[in-house]
Amino acid sequence: MTKSKAKKRRDKLVREGYRDPGENRGIYALGDLRTRKCKTKHEKQYQNKYGELSAIDKNQMDDSYFCAFTDANIA
Repeated sequence: MTKSKAKKRRDKLVREGYRDPGENRGIYALGDLRTRKCKTKHEKQYQNKYGELSAIDKNQMDDSYFCAFTDANIA
């Protein structure tokens, strides 16, 4: 295959002692920036192990409180 004009220019700059343009690229060019659409295997296992509480359990946890009454006449 032939080299593109851009590749030829980059090679020439490197030969002449200039900085390689490939090194000018930031971290975002090398990173994987795709957003994940599906849960990973680990996330699925974690969800099954520590599943969300049922609606009944949530209501009991949110609405319940402890109140202690004492009778001063009992001795």
